[in-house]
Amino acid sequence: MLDGIFSFVLLDTRDHSFLVARDAIGVTPLYIGWGIDGSIWISSEMKGLNDDCEHFELFPPGHLYSSKEGGFKRWYNPPWYSESIPSVPYDPLVLRKAFEDAVIKRLMTDVPFGVLLSGGLDSSLVAAVTVRHLAGTKAAKQWGAQLHSFCVGLEGSPDLKAAKEVANYLGTVHHEFHFTVQDGIDAIEDVIYHIETYDVTTIRASTPMFLMSRKIKALGVKMVISGEGSDEIFGGYLYFHKAPNKEEFHRETCHKIKALHQYDCLRANKATSAWGLEARVPFLDKEFINVAMSIDPESKMIKPDLGRIEKWVLRKAFDDEETPYLPKLHGYLAELKTGKILLAQHILYRQKEQFSDGVGYSWIDGLKSHAEEHVTDRMMLNAKRIYPHNTPTTKEAYHYRMIFERFFPQNSARVTVPGGPSVACSTAKAIEWDSQWSNNLDPSGRAALGVHVSAYDPQAPASSAGKGPAKITHKKPRMVEVAAPSLTIQT
Repeated sequence: MLDGIFSFVLLDTRDHSFLVARDAIGVTPLYIGWGIDGSIWISSEMKGLNDDCEHFELFPPGHLYSSKEGGFKRWYNPPWYSESIPSVPYDPLVLRKAFEDAVIKRLMTDVPFGVLLSGGLDSSLVAAVTVRHLAGTKAAKQWGAQLHSFCVGLEGSPDLKAAKEVANYLGTVHHEFHFTVQDGIDAIEDVIYHIETYDVTTIRASTPMFLMSRKIKALGVKMVISGEGSDEIFGGYLYFHKAPNKEEFHRETCHKIKALHQYDCLRANKATSAWGLEARVPFLDKEFINVAMSIDPESKMIKPDLGRIEKWVLRKAFDDEETPYLPKLHGYLAELKTGKILLAQHILYRQKEQFSDGVGYSWIDGLKSHAEEHVTDRMMLNAKRIYPHNTPTTKEAYHYRMIFERFFPQNSARVTVPGGPSVACSTAKAIEWDSQWSNNLDPSGRAALGVHVSAYDPQAPASSAGKGPAKITHKKPRMVEVAAPSLTIQT
């Protein structure tokens, strides 16, 4: 097992006993099931178990299962797992070196590859570090030293604009894929079948990734490097703005990392694997996590009055004036309401944009409108009786649940999916930290009222029977338009 990245099964042919180990964080999915005849089944997908097993469940990440001992044992025991508060002073150069090492490790490949580039901080850093270290590698000699980057979005989406700027800056061969809301809606059933969840935010984000993966594989690319995991490690989700102290902040990042196998890792792996595409995630390298999670969380705290936005420690680590990794400062913008002058900082200091939002704001709004057409008010009144476990509270969630249950009707399947209230990809902690958010429960980043620069307007009247999305208020300019050299987009 290389650095805890892979899961494996070892069989002793002498007595037919076996040992199963799952990777440290749960980057690759794994399930275990028990047949009526006492047999034990192991599969990377639920659909490999649901017809033959009386019961199945998630194989916990970082654990071993021995057929002789008949139980699980945790093999992955990093210092942060106990959730004790670390105290190592923040050193930007140590953090930068750890991440560069994690990316370089994932450049070992003998197949055509590229990077997923949304234009956000995490994917942009992955691309920037890859560009710096690709030359001279075996992969560069075999496939060329110019990196290929891939982005997906609705026409004119925030991610497409930001990704193109980063690609121009880094000099990658950039592939920009467009989809429509209808394209995504048409793929929803296939997406749920492949990713095996009814979690709303996972489906919202998996769909464009699923559509993009098909096109990437059609180009002959077999592996991509992606930026999953950073938000969990550094408290990048916008609800972390409300963390009351460093202790709460750190414990919440620990909880988020431990749950990655049910959310972003599940999405990244299954949305790509559905088309035979491998996704590698350097932010979830074991050594990098150990370095990042040993930092005193006081340095990770979001403090706007000190100019520290979410993931400040990561941004600062790559804020190199002599040899910049990414575009940083581009001009000044006037805030019309207050008359203040704002320094527009983007790419390196771009605000966190969840993937399902960044592909285009009308994507989520379109999904909600689509669900309105398929789920009636009467169905919602009976939701608790029909779905007593993880009862859907919105029509969108109800619609996904219906599709999921059609493919996976077993109770074992439905309990593999987490639940609970969420704001901007939060756990229930967000509501503890700010009770006002309980009135705006939606996993979209735009539900982070008072934080997201394009948050939903809480004053906008609710549409009749939910016929349309809430009004979006742009509180301040999202991004500066910067002239960039032309680049031929290859698709």
